[in-house]
Formats: sequence, C-alpha cells, structure tokens
Amino acid sequence: MKIIYLHHPYDVNQITDDKVVMAMGFFGGVHLGHQAVLKQARKVADQRKLPLAAMTFDHHPSVVFPKPELDGTLYLSSVKRKAELMQKFGVDLLYVVSFTSKLANLTPQDFVDQYMVDLRAQVIVAGFDYTYGPRKIADMAHLSTYAKNRFEIVTVPEFLLDGEKVSSTRIRTDLKQGDVDHANLFLGYIYQTSGLVVHGEARGRTLGFPTANILSDPKARIPGIGIYAVRIKIGSKWYLGMASVGRNVTFGEHRPITLEINIFDFDQEIYGEMARVDWYHYVRGEIKFDGAEGLIEQLKADEKNIRQYFANLTI
Repeated sequence: MKIIYLHHPYDVNQITDDKVVMAMGFFGGVHLGHQAVLKQARKVADQRKLPLAAMTFDHHPSVVFPKPELDGTLYLSSVKRKAELMQKFGVDLLYVVSFTSKLANLTPQDFVDQYMVDLRAQVIVAGFDYTYGPRKIADMAHLSTYAKNRFEIVTVPEFLLDGEKVSSTRIRTDLKQGDVDHANLFLGYIYQTSGLVVHGEARGRTLGFPTANILSDPKARIPGIGIYAVRIKIGSKWYLGMASVGRNVTFGEHRPITLEINIFDFDQEIYGEMARVDWYHYVRGEIKFDGAEGLIEQLKADEKNIRQYFANLTI
C-alpha cells in the first residue's frame, strides 16, 4: 500500500494520475462500521477494476474545533496503526491529510473539488454520517450537489451490532471503563497499543513477578485502571502476560498511573525495546492490600486465571 501525506494547499505533483474509488472518513480505530465502508469500497473498486484509495486525517478535527465531550489528542489508532489496518482491509493508496485551520476553512465545494475530484475519485464511498464541512450543508445528502455529476456516490448505512450502533465514541467509553472485551467486539479485532520499555521501580522482581514497564505513546488511549490478559510483542515474537494499569496503591497514595506487564515464561533484559500490546480481556480492578503478601497471593491467582483464559482461547 502506498501512503501519500498531504498538507493544504498540497503539491498537485503528489497526486497519482490513476482514477480511483475513494473511501472517505477519519476511520478512528478502523472499527466494524469503518470496515463496512472499506469492504463496500473494495467491492466497487473490484467491479470497476480501479485501485481503492482512502483518505483520512493525521489528527482529529476536534484539535482544530475543540469539543468538551471529545478529547481529540487521544486516539484509538495512530496513523501508523491505521495504515496497517487499512492495508489489511484492502486499501491500495492512503492519503493522510493534515487537518489544519486552512483546510478547515475550505467551503464544502472547495473541499469536494480539491480532495475528491482532484484526487481522481470516480466513486466516493462514505458512511451515512460523513461530513466535509458544517453538517447542515456538508453531509452525504448534499454531496451530489457539490459533485456536479463528476463522480458517483455510495452511502454506507449505519452499522449495528446486536441492535447497537458501532461507534468510536462507544469504544472510547469502553476503554476508559476497562471493558476491552466489548471494545474488541466493536473493533472486530484485538485493541493494540505500543510503547517503549523503560526502567521502573523494579518492585515486581522482588515480589516474584518481574514486569516490563511500558512508556506508551502519549497520544494513545490506554484502557482504564485494572488487570488485563494481554499479549506483548518484543522483537518479532509474541508472549502472553498480565498487564497492570494503575497506581500501585498498596505501596503508597497519589502515585502516577503506570503500565506494567508481567511476561509469562520470559527472562530477558529488554530496556529500550519497542513493544506492542494486544489487550484481550479485563480480569479485575485495582485492589489495595495491607502488604506485599496479600498482593503476591492475588497475583498468583491472576496468573492462573489468565493462563487458563488463553488456554481456552484460539488465538
């Protein structure tokens, strides 16, 4: 898959001469609803024997237009992760557009002209709620007016799972509450974050449960406080483990939230390594123990439960 980064006003020499089918959206998390858009676009592209392109933004529009209910600086997927998922779902060409004030100030007509027509789109495929300006005048219902018969339009309806709309908002809420199980259901894959292995307090080793302390991408959404069944990738190999997101309240008050992972059947020095973490299952919340002994017994039970969870799971 080819990736082209555009900054408004972009250099026209960056644009391919090939006609394309274009899927439009922010695609935050590339969840099941987004996948429905990409699958429909891929189907149309195959029918027309055209490449499938997709267009997304490098950061959320809420960075430019702040919304109290939406933290646009924390993402369900980085641009890198989004590109990996886009490629998995059949995208041939990905345009990553920098969402700036100048871009945001384009009229709907100018946006359609420059980011649909001039990107050689023969067909635009987008979700029913896609907008390209103020919702009242720049929704899918108005797109044909701006298109002026220069491309076809395919609108993908709302995607429901068990009667509930699949949305990035619901997935963000799930992660905040620690419900990675439901988040994964709506994503259609296992939620993943990445980060650097750094030095911590090394207390886990004294407890018999050494941990890798992960300094996550500050723009990534880490699940809420709790204990989780995870897989962690170091180098080219995946390992099972249990992750703790919390403040280590047994050892003091008002401590910062950290991500620590006890990697099963693993004994290597990995400081400075980049790690990927797949979040499979919420196990329990954080508990404050009277001392280390109670914590150790709980960790033993957690490990047993997590090993059993993975033994029952076909990965």
